[in-house]
Amino acid sequence: MGTALDYRTPWELLVVTVLSAQTTDEMVNKVSPRLFETYPAPPDLAGAKVADVEAIVFSTGFYRQKAAAIVALAADLVDRFGGVVPQTLEELVELKGVGRKTASVVLAEAWGYPAIAVDTHVKRVAGRLGLTSATDPVKVEQDLKALYPRQRWSELSMRLIQFGRDVCDARRPACSECELDGLCPWPDKPE
Repeated sequence: MGTALDYRTPWELLVVTVLSAQTTDEMVNKVSPRLFETYPAPPDLAGAKVADVEAIVFSTGFYRQKAAAIVALAADLVDRFGGVVPQTLEELVELKGVGRKTASVVLAEAWGYPAIAVDTHVKRVAGRLGLTSATDPVKVEQDLKALYPRQRWSELSMRLIQFGRDVCDARRPACSECELDGLCPWPDKPE
């Protein structure tokens, strides 16, 4: 099970992951073909006018921030790494606008490296299932890494994300339909 984001290269995955904040993967997948047709490589996007990028990514929401972020990211990638997406967490998180979650998605999806990407779904589901009591994403990641074998880390992220979207929703969890209901210690289950 992998990401629902469409991409062909690590560069594209990096950008679409940044764009995916606060929107659906489906919406990102609608705008990304035009974005990468217009700006196929990091130097192209690095030299773009932010207003032109805004027009393309408008429907993803927070378009001004996202357009500025991906143009700055592209420029940083070109300046620091010659336009080549780095393959370590440490280098990825040094890039402008790239946090630990985005870096982990790229590592796991683009190169198959063991990584756990902790987003709001992973944090919520792991907490409800009693896999962690932490709320800090780095601590949640550490707790999950301690519970699961390294070779399952990347798959775990994607499964928890999908489970959080489909069943263990933030506002309306489908506890009565959940296969894990009998094992779930979450005290706030709806009746």
